[in-house]
Amino acid sequence: MAKYLLLKHYRGAPEPACEDFVPMDQWTPEEIDAHITFMNHVADTLRERGEFVDAQALSPEGTFVRFDGEGRPPLTDGPFAESKDLIAGWMIIDVDSTERAHEAAAFLSSAPGPGGRPIGEWIEVRPFMSEPPAIA
Repeated sequence: MAKYLLLKHYRGAPEPACEDFVPMDQWTPEEIDAHITFMNHVADTLRERGEFVDAQALSPEGTFVRFDGEGRPPLTDGPFAESKDLIAGWMIIDVDSTERAHEAAAFLSSAPGPGGRPIGEWIEVRPFMSEPPAIA
């Protein structure tokens, strides 16, 4: 088994497959409820298969923070002022293969959007690093 992070993007990913894609902030409350219900269904299905580890939605707000030297306050920038990417949420799965991780991501990508049609959003699939990278 190997762990993978499935990332949903608010923005920064390729455009969804849905021809008349409408951003979620323009969906009806019923469409948002249907979308979230489907994502919970995906999590329940993965849980039944023993593949679900964890998931969370993320707020669109955030700040970049970095260490700026001993005795100095953290340096901040943002919220996401220069970033084109914004992560909406994530799910961690533990599956047998990369192919199975891609199947789970495709399932998650089939979540409904406006009018109940699958939006076909791109889900970023990132394997967890199992050991430090080799440096030549």
